[in-house]
Amino acid sequence: MGKTSKLFFGFFLLLVIFLTYLEATEPEPVNWTPSYMSDDKIPLGSFVFYESWKNNKNWEFEEIAIPPFEKLSDSLGNGTYFFLNNSAFFDQDELHKLLDWVSIGNELFISARSISPELLDTLQLETRVFIPKNDLSSKPQLNFKNSVLKSETYFKFKNEFSSLFFHQKDSAKIEILGEINIQEDDKNKQANFIKSNFGKGQIYLHTTPEAFGNYFLLTGQNYKYAENILAYVNKEKPVFLDNYYKAGKTFYSSPLYILLSNNRLKWAYYFLLAGCVLFIIFEGKRKQRAIPVVNPLKNQSYEYAKTVGDLYLEEKEYGELITKKISLFLEYIRIHYKIPTKTIDEEFHTLLASKSGNNITSGKKLFAKIEKFSNNTNAGKSEFYELSEAINNFKSHSNGKPRK
Repeated sequence: MGKTSKLFFGFFLLLVIFLTYLEATEPEPVNWTPSYMSDDKIPLGSFVFYESWKNNKNWEFEEIAIPPFEKLSDSLGNGTYFFLNNSAFFDQDELHKLLDWVSIGNELFISARSISPELLDTLQLETRVFIPKNDLSSKPQLNFKNSVLKSETYFKFKNEFSSLFFHQKDSAKIEILGEINIQEDDKNKQANFIKSNFGKGQIYLHTTPEAFGNYFLLTGQNYKYAENILAYVNKEKPVFLDNYYKAGKTFYSSPLYILLSNNRLKWAYYFLLAGCVLFIIFEGKRKQRAIPVVNPLKNQSYEYAKTVGDLYLEEKEYGELITKKISLFLEYIRIHYKIPTKTIDEEFHTLLASKSGNNITSGKKLFAKIEKFSNNTNAGKSEFYELSEAINNFKSHSNGKPRK
């Protein structure tokens, strides 16, 4: 290494050390990510809320870490199903199970900014954004309708975020329990906490989950707001706390998480990367003759498959094409969803719906069509295209979004 290279290396090393020092001593920014996890201590985590609630010996809790559809299929006992998250969306089958469970005398409590449109339609409701009229301030203020629970002063947020409220349609039958305001003007109050009777049970909906966050509860007397909300929950029966639909992760799949979560290990890792870059710059020069490039053989599987398909189409062997299409789709299910396809029964359809994101009804319709066409020895071009379209539609709606 020459003198110039050594000087450049020394200057670059000092620069890296200086930048590392600046980064290491800089205070970490506040994480405002909505999590609502029971063990998350960030501003919009719910560690304070859950810990204070669970420490109350008058309540009985069960934490649910599986989908409500699966839990309700296992004959969930009577009580209150409690959902706290940034959003709470249920597919049609899951929502029907929840509503059936509520109708026999149970309670459903949801606090979320986004609630399933199907549930809101059932209750003849919709959510709207609270837009301030006189200024740009959007710091929400909360209170209750009940005179016993109502506070003389509003429960206030110090930070700003868009406020949501419920808008009732003409046929809505609800009871307004709480209101939200952003300008301390009684004319601007809107409903953000409502109750609706459903069969023999009750449904409670709340559009301000931030009120259960650590930041809000540790500000002034705001903890009383959460206490007053819980006054509506039946403490004589168990409370089932949902841990499945959460914005925050319950586990971390990346092996770098532990490394980067420790400040000393993180900067050791960065130094290692910087050293590798320096080694590549100064010592990574090629010291042997150039290796000739050998182009790999071209993969012509696609061209082969297209040619074979064209032959079947030309010979009008639509029955064979339908058989192969069905075989490929069953193999797709085995590989992508890890579901055996030897027996197509009710358990198979339930597993396929839960893993693919499609509902059970669409899955049963597709397999009824598959059975119909596989037994039809005189199937033609229209049947083949009909089956192909049905399979492609099923794949494209897997997990609620088109597959690439």
